[in-house]
Amino acid sequence: MRRSVPTAVLLVALGLRMAGLGAGTGNLSASAQQKLETTGVKIDNFSFGPGTLTVPVGTTVTWTNRDNIPHTVVSTEGVFKSKVLDTDEQFSFTFSKAGSYPYFCSIHPNMTGGVVVQ
Repeated sequence: MRRSVPTAVLLVALGLRMAGLGAGTGNLSASAQQKLETTGVKIDNFSFGPGTLTVPVGTTVTWTNRDNIPHTVVSTEGVFKSKVLDTDEQFSFTFSKAGSYPYFCSIHPNMTGGVVVQ
């Protein structure tokens, strides 16, 4: 004999599965993890803030120019390079490998920063 499951229970189970929280998973779905693994660096007053950022592998870092003059974000090892960013423009890069990634502004080479990926 087949037992019926109340609709509310089915909807809750479906919602949990869609969120990646179904029984046995214990983890967020890949899309939910991606949303959590995004962080930012503010470019302002001729500096990157924070100066050094530590993130897990797979994190997307977005730099936003809040200064009133243009800046760039350039990896010292050629891993990434932004275009010239005017005020409020952004550049993003996803770090897929662990390591240390120093960078600078090619217009103002004294501006430096770093991302440590673990």
